Amino acid sequence: MTDNVRKPTPLPFSLANAPTLIETIWPSTQISIEAEQERDAKQSQTLTPLGAYWKGRKPLVLVRACVLGCLLPATDDPQKDLAIFDALMGFDERGFGHRASDMSAADIAEIAVEGDVNADDLAAVFVNRLSSDEADLESWRTAVAGRKISWRREVDQGDRRSFIAKALANIPYKRRVDLSSRAEHLDDSAFADIWPKVNDHLGTAAGSLAELVHQLGIMRYGEIPHVVDTFSGGGSIPFEAARIGCRSTGLDLNPIACMLSWGGGHVIGADRQMELAWKRTQETVATRVADRIADLGFEHDGKGNQAKAFLYCLETRCPQTGWMVPMLPTLVISKAQGVVARLVPDTASRRYDIEIRSGVGAEEIKHAAVGTIQGPHLVHAVDGESYRSSLKALRGADAGSASKLRLWEKADVSPRPDDLFQERLYAILWMTKDTVGKSRPTTFFSSVTQDDLRREAEILELVQSKLADWQAAGIVPDMVIETGKETTRLQRERGWTHWHHLFTPRQLHFFATCREFDQSPVGAIALARVLDRSSKLNRWSNNNGSTGQPTNVFSNQALNTMLNYGSYGSRDYLRLMEMSAGQTPLREPPMIVNQPASALAIRHHLGITDPPYADAVNYHEITEFFIAWLRSNPPAPFDQWVWDSRRPLAIKGEGEDFRREMVAAYKALADHMPDNGLQIVMFTHQSGSVWADMAQIFWGAGLQVRAAWYIATETSTEIRKGGYVQGTVILVLRKRLGTESGYEDEIVQDVRTEVAHQIDTMVGLNQSLKGAGRVENIFEDADMQMAGYAAALRVLTGYTKIDGRDMTVEALRPRRKGDDSFVDRMIEYAVGVANEHMVPDGLRSSLWQQMTGSERFFLKMVDLETEGLTKLDNYQNFARAFRVADYTELMGSMTPNAARLKSAAEFGPRSGFDIPNFGSGLVRATLYGLYQLERETDPDVVFQQLRDIVPTYFKQRPDMIEIADYIGRRRGGSSEGRHATILANLLRNERV
Repeated sequence: MTDNVRKPTPLPFSLANAPTLIETIWPSTQISIEAEQERDAKQSQTLTPLGAYWKGRKPLVLVRACVLGCLLPATDDPQKDLAIFDALMGFDERGFGHRASDMSAADIAEIAVEGDVNADDLAAVFVNRLSSDEADLESWRTAVAGRKISWRREVDQGDRRSFIAKALANIPYKRRVDLSSRAEHLDDSAFADIWPKVNDHLGTAAGSLAELVHQLGIMRYGEIPHVVDTFSGGGSIPFEAARIGCRSTGLDLNPIACMLSWGGGHVIGADRQMELAWKRTQETVATRVADRIADLGFEHDGKGNQAKAFLYCLETRCPQTGWMVPMLPTLVISKAQGVVARLVPDTASRRYDIEIRSGVGAEEIKHAAVGTIQGPHLVHAVDGESYRSSLKALRGADAGSASKLRLWEKADVSPRPDDLFQERLYAILWMTKDTVGKSRPTTFFSSVTQDDLRREAEILELVQSKLADWQAAGIVPDMVIETGKETTRLQRERGWTHWHHLFTPRQLHFFATCREFDQSPVGAIALARVLDRSSKLNRWSNNNGSTGQPTNVFSNQALNTMLNYGSYGSRDYLRLMEMSAGQTPLREPPMIVNQPASALAIRHHLGITDPPYADAVNYHEITEFFIAWLRSNPPAPFDQWVWDSRRPLAIKGEGEDFRREMVAAYKALADHMPDNGLQIVMFTHQSGSVWADMAQIFWGAGLQVRAAWYIATETSTEIRKGGYVQGTVILVLRKRLGTESGYEDEIVQDVRTEVAHQIDTMVGLNQSLKGAGRVENIFEDADMQMAGYAAALRVLTGYTKIDGRDMTVEALRPRRKGDDSFVDRMIEYAVGVANEHMVPDGLRSSLWQQMTGSERFFLKMVDLETEGLTKLDNYQNFARAFRVADYTELMGSMTPNAARLKSAAEFGPRSGFDIPNFGSGLVRATLYGLYQLERETDPDVVFQQLRDIVPTYFKQRPDMIEIADYIGRRRGGSSEGRHATILANLLRNERV
């Protein structure tokens, strides 16, 4: 705190009925950019060290923005409201001064000279090491170009940060964020000077974010705000709510989700004393495990070298030749070290020896890229003749065929000699004796020797003899694999029936030993983290790191069987088990409860949830991979949970059951919050029908939509349909307190008025904030679309009865496929109204109204492409909004993060004229005209062709001029942009 006099303690309930910031103004574009930065941090995200296998965590910066948006009041000064929010989030100039304080002098100077800085400003903070003429701006530019710049020693950190803040303020927000650390890494000292301004605006007396959260809670609810998440998952929401000072509770049906959420509070959020205690335990366990394995001699050769990793592959008998053939998709083991496997025929035994060659050249690496698995076939050659066998036929997976795979039994830990697929150790990565204890040991690959095979046989024999005892003690799984969308393939493709079948004998021995020595809660989290890196599902990646390494089991959230796989030795597994706390100890960790969302009985003020709507990940199935290991004798407090996935109770993101379960879940939340409480619902939407479903769910739960925002949080991964980037909709809801009744014809007008008012208000805020010096819009087009949806839902969900029908009852009525409900019609209507008001700069509203949806889509996307917004998600969203039946006909690229429209040249002279609601319009005609000009066609010929294309040419020529001008300005210096401007001028000056 500064030495300003604090105000009296805030008055309880003084903000009880005040509107919230998140219902009024919320900088979703900035939050999207910050969320993307956090996502891009991948393994460096705060909660990821608990378990990278849970991919669905929402960014912590998004959660913080939601909580603060719910607590902060919306006053009659939105510009000041936004400035306070930015300051609290670390999004303001001062915040970036701290976040970018590690940037070099040369990098900051380079940004500064791009702006309107003068030589005196530079000389005040920098030393020009190339020239003594500090009054000459050009000499500074030369020094910057040569990176001959350094900070003046006498300039203190505060002045440096001020200069950095001003320099960064003149560049786009995305670039600012890319150059800076994440806002969550700022400590309390970085916010020390904001509190006088914050307290003056809010009537608080805070000196830290936690104090402010406490006081705002008292002003709204009479107590510290309590946040509940009933779909806790990876734990982002309860963790971040607790970190900024809320009480928080996480509920989840899945015990693995509960464990991760608990870990957020008690591992990542642990204080130094707690961390030291579990680290001592982990060190003791690691020593005992390492000593036992060393005593058994399973990982050391006769020279004292220790195995770092083992490479295995399946092997099967070729039905055409009778040869045993290693099933290797590639023979490359390490690209960086030039290590490959070479198959050496053993004609007498009808099998292949595998020779490991190191230090080979690029040509041999290229040749080795193709292994014995080529597409869906097993391929090998005997005496120069090549043989191809279908993998499906090998398994008996062809239509009408019986499976040739034996179903493994509970006592099995390896294939039987007559099984279709055998498992073969084919290479070992060793650490040299003298460097085993070093952090970066010297390593080498070797072929498998008879001694190695002896050690494999010994560990197999040990595991077979101990398995029943281990399973009885609960330290190795005995759990059957239930069939499901993800789990069925384990039996179909390998014959595995129990979860321990997914692990090698070495891995079973290692984990059994760990479980024997450590059954602490932190140990359980560590075990699960390492399980993700150690099974027969871990593909060996030959281009990761200097040697290659096993990938994660859940790199794409599926249980994919592998033909070749890698397994670390105990040294690396023990290192992976080391857990560390985060940078911010929590004052009070979240309470974690293992129960379904509909069973909630906890009073709270804010419900923030990310429900499993249209979830592409079957968490209830894939988490059984971990549950199988941890369900027996779980430590406290994990022993309070049901260690079962409870598949029948899991809410799955589709169908009528889903809708009923969601109504029950959100009704429980609504029933246990005060009348002035808020619900925030996050979901990734993929179709317009989502909105109708959501309206019915919220009707049934007694909630009313108040606002909606669009956040780009999901990066492109295989778990999303088509690999496309997805956005997250943030819905803001309150209890529906009235019993309003209405009729459809009245509601239509209410929706139109509400949508128009909402869009016009947002456009006005954009203009007023830009007038106040803000560089970029606070609301982008995606926000306008969301506002249109939200305004419609705000009107609709405010009614209890429509046309005499009780909407809370209608919400539970099954929807038949193809039904065109009143809700669907209203939402479509709202989108249309919103689009009418989203006229791109440079086009008249009257012209915009005349255009078809496809034409509006094309010109709107031209505008967005100018801003560098080329994510395919944007095109999908606007195609839905403008009701374009097939937008792909207008696309030049469908690349997820580099999508674009067709250029005029790509349309050419013929294509596109047959596209419905586009080909016969003025936009296509204009594109044709500028294409012909690009080809240097005579202007008079172009005029004649346009008259033929456009029946009412002279009447519509002013509109074509406007469209050509628009494309010319948006396409800038490109060939298409230049020729669009030429076309506009030619049309303007055409002699009639």
